[in-house]
Amino acid sequence: MVGAAIKAYLDNEGIKYSALAKRTEMPLNTLSAMLNCKRKMTAEEYFRICSALGVDAGYFVDKDF
Repeated sequence: MVGAAIKAYLDNEGIKYSALAKRTEMPLNTLSAMLNCKRKMTAEEYFRICSALGVDAGYFVDKDF
């Protein structure tokens, strides 16, 4: 449920999906589907998201937000 953890982080930090989509250069609909657990996230996509948010790749693993 990494997507849900990232979604909660974005909500807590006040970061919009559109801003993250721009930072990661991912289509907004793809990003939204991943964060709403409607599409699996690849490792590459996960690392791009972590990099764009400035967090360690392990940050969202086993986290409760």
